[in-house]
Amino acid sequence: MISATTPPDSDPTGRRRVHSMLKLYYGLNEEGKVVEQAESLDPCDINGPHFDPEVYLNKLRKECSLGELMDHESCTVKQIRSLDSDMQTLVYENYNKFISATDTIRKMKNDFKKMEDEMDCLSANMAAITEFSAHISGTLQDQHAQITKLSGVHTLLRKLQFLFELPARLNKCLELQAYAQAVSAHRRARCVLQQYSHMPSFRGIQDDCHVIMEQLAHQLRQKFRDGGSSAKDLSECVELLLQLDEPAEELCDKFLSHAQSRLEADLQGLEAELKDSPVTDTDILEFIDRGCNEFVSNLCLVIASYQELFINQMANGKLHVFVDTLAARYFSLVERRIQEEKGVGDNSLLVRALDRFHRRLQAISKLLPGSAVPSQGTEIVVRAARERIKQYLSALQTFYHDSLTDVRQALAAPRGATSKDATPSLTELLTSLSNFILNQLKSVLASVHLFTAKDITFSNKPYFKGEFCSQGVREGLVVSFIKLICQSSRQYCESAGDRGGSTPPALLLLLSRLCLDYETSTISYILTLTDEQFLVQHHTPVTPVTALCAEAREAAQKLLNHYVKVQGLIISQMLRKSVETRDWVNTIEPRNVRAVMKRVVEDTTSIDVQVGLLYEEGVRKAHSSDSSKRTFSVYSSSRQQIRYAPSYTPSAPMDTSLLSNIHKLFSERIDIFSPVEFNKVSVLTGIIKISLKTFLECVRLRTFGRYGLQQIQVDCHYLQMYLWRFVSDENLVHFLLDEIVGSAAHRCLDPSPMEQSVIEVICERG
Repeated sequence: MISATTPPDSDPTGRRRVHSMLKLYYGLNEEGKVVEQAESLDPCDINGPHFDPEVYLNKLRKECSLGELMDHESCTVKQIRSLDSDMQTLVYENYNKFISATDTIRKMKNDFKKMEDEMDCLSANMAAITEFSAHISGTLQDQHAQITKLSGVHTLLRKLQFLFELPARLNKCLELQAYAQAVSAHRRARCVLQQYSHMPSFRGIQDDCHVIMEQLAHQLRQKFRDGGSSAKDLSECVELLLQLDEPAEELCDKFLSHAQSRLEADLQGLEAELKDSPVTDTDILEFIDRGCNEFVSNLCLVIASYQELFINQMANGKLHVFVDTLAARYFSLVERRIQEEKGVGDNSLLVRALDRFHRRLQAISKLLPGSAVPSQGTEIVVRAARERIKQYLSALQTFYHDSLTDVRQALAAPRGATSKDATPSLTELLTSLSNFILNQLKSVLASVHLFTAKDITFSNKPYFKGEFCSQGVREGLVVSFIKLICQSSRQYCESAGDRGGSTPPALLLLLSRLCLDYETSTISYILTLTDEQFLVQHHTPVTPVTALCAEAREAAQKLLNHYVKVQGLIISQMLRKSVETRDWVNTIEPRNVRAVMKRVVEDTTSIDVQVGLLYEEGVRKAHSSDSSKRTFSVYSSSRQQIRYAPSYTPSAPMDTSLLSNIHKLFSERIDIFSPVEFNKVSVLTGIIKISLKTFLECVRLRTFGRYGLQQIQVDCHYLQMYLWRFVSDENLVHFLLDEIVGSAAHRCLDPSPMEQSVIEVICERG
């Protein structure tokens, strides 16, 4: 019944409440310490020790009403019931604990009783053992000294037996070539034989052993001199000879000499492979693998064996000289093989070979601290990387020139009959050339980036983290290639003669646009890509982007200026020949426009289309509504009327010249060869200025008749009808044509100009 009414232990709230009540009852705080409380003397304190029920009830009856008394009674009843329930719970819990403690004590009593029996048995056994041991000691006490003496005699006899059997044992080991076992046995007995060598019997054993060990040493020396012994056998021979008191320095020299002969054989094999096998038969990775697996592995084995055998400072110095000498020959072979890698297609094979070469050399630094071999190997890798960058720069240069050759061939190829066939060609050539160059440069950067890959051992070297990225790739490859493009482009301007040489004008225009695109966007993109891909840190001075952009813009400006000059000279050549080959004094009356003027307009229109493919339109001044029908001042202005008035006075020529000079003085000066802006209008304006200026100078060198002047009038009016729309300011064309007609009139023997209406009819018909 008790266990059935016991509250479960799993109720944590009930346990905390009960524990708090117990602490309150015993006057304990939360830490379990007794709290000293002042005793209450109030008889009405129901929780105090001096509580008086009668006084408490009288007080309640006096102070409380009937309702309050009933409520107080109800509350008191609830508290009593709660206290009864809590008291019952405390009894139940303490009862269970008491039952559990009783069971534990009963069990401990049984266990201790069993343990007590076992201890009694153990005590009896120990007493029996002590008694038996004392009995044995008493029995053998008299024979102990005799047994010790016999044991010593037995040990001595075994040693003597070993000494007397030693010569036979050494001979047996010599026959079986168990040299290490023979040397070990002789070393064990050597001190004893030396100590008792004054006794004849031991003297004889010592002499026999000496003869046998001389034979053994002779065989070891013979084996040491044989060329077919492995490095392990050589180390064993040297170790045994050292144990036989052979001179260490002599053995050191012989060991290095023998090891050198074997390592030189490995080097000769590599050199023979380098001479006999073409590069295409054996790639560089196979060559490096063979060198590492044969020469470097054997060299490491020699170093390890040498250091194990000869550990003094003098011998260590000999080893450094030995290693440096052979490593220098090996490095020369490796560098020769690296120099034969001329192809720039796949760079991964070379990088893997260099990584394996560098990785295997690190074993030497661990075996031989202070050796310069690993650092020399790193220098070879660095030189290979630098040479690779030069090869890639040369390959980019060749690719660029080949691309330009393809562009020139495309420009020289026959075009279609219509302009539609030629319209997209120049734009497509520029796009393809720019894309080819950019893609090739990206491919080269990807190949060079293999040198800095995380899985490459030498990529964590300071050179490949700093100088290789900034000075090697950025400056030596990318910046140098960009400068190469600008310099080679400028050479088209410097090497060409007055007639433009053999360079097509369209190529000059295309290159100028290419350099301008580089200045505006391509250079910044390429250098940003390089800096991000190679994590370039500008610790050392590098070429700023602005300097490269300025150089590209300068090249673009020179190319465009030269294009204007070349095209202007081509048209000027036609005009010059047309003026120089004609008899302007005896020519017939003009009936049409000369064919050369039509050709000039056609060529100018073609140039306008060509330039428009690559450059924007540009800004023009506002054109007048009658630009195509404007009349020249030489035959329509007051100056012309004065110049060609029927009644000339003797001073008329002087006055006309004076008026002309005054007119030029107040006219705007025209700079014929001024720099051209990067737009179509500026380019055409420059070409037309050069052409018309040449026309003017040629006219000034000729003498004209009446009809010659009229022909110049017709030609200039025809040019004015079409050329004004190509230039930025139509007044420039009007001024130059005005100067041409005026210059012809000055040099005319019979200055009778043609009527304007007739000129217009001829030009419209032409």
